[in-house]
Amino acid sequence: MLAKTFGAAVYGVNATIITVEVTAGQGMKFFMVGLPDSAVKESEQRVEASLKYSGYRMPRQKVVVNLAPADIRKEGSAYDLPIALCVLKASEQVNFEKELEEYVIMGELALDGTLRPIKGVLPIAIEARKKGFKGFVLPVENAEEAAIVNNLDIIPVHNMMDALEFFEGKKAIEPLVVDTRDLFFSNQNAYDADFAHVQGQENIKRAMEIAAAGGHNVIMIGPPGAGKTMLAKRLPTILPPMTLQEALETTKIHSVAGKLGAKATLVSRRPYRAPHHTISDAALVGGGSFPQPGEISLAHNGVLFLDELPEFKRSALEVMRQPLEDRKVSISRAKWAVEFPANFMLISSMNPCPCGYYNHPDKECVCGPGVVQKYLNKVSGPLLDRIDLHVEVTPVSFDQMTGNRPAETSEAIRERVIKAREQQTKRFEGQEGIYSNAMMPSQMVKEICQINPAGRILLKTAMERLGLSARAYDRILKVSRTIADLAGTDEIRIEHLAEAIQYRSLDRENWAG
Repeated sequence: MLAKTFGAAVYGVNATIITVEVTAGQGMKFFMVGLPDSAVKESEQRVEASLKYSGYRMPRQKVVVNLAPADIRKEGSAYDLPIALCVLKASEQVNFEKELEEYVIMGELALDGTLRPIKGVLPIAIEARKKGFKGFVLPVENAEEAAIVNNLDIIPVHNMMDALEFFEGKKAIEPLVVDTRDLFFSNQNAYDADFAHVQGQENIKRAMEIAAAGGHNVIMIGPPGAGKTMLAKRLPTILPPMTLQEALETTKIHSVAGKLGAKATLVSRRPYRAPHHTISDAALVGGGSFPQPGEISLAHNGVLFLDELPEFKRSALEVMRQPLEDRKVSISRAKWAVEFPANFMLISSMNPCPCGYYNHPDKECVCGPGVVQKYLNKVSGPLLDRIDLHVEVTPVSFDQMTGNRPAETSEAIRERVIKAREQQTKRFEGQEGIYSNAMMPSQMVKEICQINPAGRILLKTAMERLGLSARAYDRILKVSRTIADLAGTDEIRIEHLAEAIQYRSLDRENWAG
């Protein structure tokens, strides 16, 4: 007898429906075909133990499990539950009242029949709805994540017996329903950190506000303990709230990577990722034999913070160059390729030299001649070219640290950022793939960032006197456009240009003396 149901495989951030077919006939062996990996093949042992524990048996017949399409590689342990249900139906040990073929079924079995959570539930639920399935049967820990998708019955089950009794009609399981919009808006601004907790550093807060308003990348350079990491952690609190579409995109990526955890739902706050400097190339941009999203994709629609930038491997930093431009990363293998979105803001920090005290107002640098320049050269020119704001961070004085002067809250700063982003949304209406000033190509910069004669003279003088490199020109114009947006003006004034020029520290030819 033939039994059939459906599962799914996740490739990139999208799912493909997989047909699970089982036949039981003459013979004594168990066969699994359809390009399964080791974890899928091992399901025979888990299924057999679960059936025995639940009072059933693995049929002493020739059992063939086919996972179609047969030319797509299947990986993971999530096919255990559909295989177990099909084995019972094919061997005529049960009679199902509900049709297995109307549902997508996924779940990893423990040896006692309990279900363990799986990865990639959200893209599977989206694909199941798209293909017109009635429902999705899955472990209870993943149910809230899947319930984000409406018009699909989400059936949460604790163990194999729950699933069996549901299909036999012996047990009614109410589909889980989640109010996605209520869930999304209730958690949107629930951040633990706040700029109100930061004493002093007004110039750095201003730079962070400009970066958030225009989507600009930032590098902070300063001595240890000056507050670089603390400021970076607070940047997501002033970014505009995510749209529902952005939240779904972000949740899909975290779901595929298995980073949501049990009972997780929609990711409604902008992600903040801060990988350690020992990270490998594949872990940063994504990859592996079966490609998984890397840190740059997990930071999609949020912030990627690279602390101590020169300590990262040169190769790991260089592979970020293309994703910074394209806002996506493509990972190709011999037979197929996957694409992960990677639209993130890069915030990085570094010490000015190996000892950390070059240009420090109080402490003396002990680095030898040429050491400072050699240290700065660890960060390549092409990578710096993609960073709009270079900010020098100076230590906070004792009086500032102990002062009671109230600092501006993240909420107040976010309101200004949102207004500036609204102006950019109007400006780039109809321009595909451009949502903020930082995304403007060179040709668009010339059209949109027009400056008056006085501004031209200032920019020319600054480039000559400060020794600014040619790559700084476009960046200064983009940042000055954002500063003008924050000021609520259409015209880029001379004061906006002057402020933008000071954010190009590392472009000065004599910076490291």
